[in-house]
Amino acid sequence: MMYLETADIDTATAEYASRFKGAAGEFLLKRQTEITLSLLRDLPKATVLDVGGGHAQLAEPLVENGFEVTVTGSDDRCIERLAQRIPRFDFEYKTCDSLQLPFEDRSFDVVMSFRLLSHVRRWPELIAELSRVAKYCVLFDYADKRSFNFLYNCLFEAKRKMEGNTRHFNLYSRGEISRELAKNGFQKPAFKPQFLCPMVVHRQLKSRSISSVMEGCFRVTGMTQFFGSPIIVRSDRGKTVGPR
Repeated sequence: MMYLETADIDTATAEYASRFKGAAGEFLLKRQTEITLSLLRDLPKATVLDVGGGHAQLAEPLVENGFEVTVTGSDDRCIERLAQRIPRFDFEYKTCDSLQLPFEDRSFDVVMSFRLLSHVRRWPELIAELSRVAKYCVLFDYADKRSFNFLYNCLFEAKRKMEGNTRHFNLYSRGEISRELAKNGFQKPAFKPQFLCPMVVHRQLKSRSISSVMEGCFRVTGMTQFFGSPIIVRSDRGKTVGPR
């Protein structure tokens, strides 16, 4: 069956995984993992639904850190990389529609989605569905407008020539993301930018140490928090207020 949003099929491929090979790729994934685990520090061993997570970038470290992980994909092929990286009995997998997840409301403590929001057209529907299934919080990443991405239209072709397998992606503002979360009962989003420099810069540098020093300096000065991208967001379900 072909679903309306299937961008996660591409991210579950070996070709996509090749974008994160080498020193630079390890640096990028390490930073993503560090932020994600720090945002989940108050929910040890939580049940986690990773929507579109066939890339295994976060399912693997989550399993290693004791979380109970279920992954969805838009095609049966999306389990292939997961099966190579994680023992099959350590996670659950379901092929399904990311906009109509086959789970009850609030079925998982945490619902997350990485490498997906910026590549779907029906992003409000995706946020709504992530929110519906989450008991405590949602986590996802996105490409922010307030960053070097403001040069997106000018530099995309150059970026594609350097990387070879770059996809078009959507940009959002923190305000847009906050409003959409609020519509679904989620509040006080914590925005955690990963890098100041575009990821293509780090891929061209091919040096984990240089990238680490550069980005460390940017974080200390506060530049990353204001102008960094992509951003990882955590937002918690608002408390239901009963009648007075």
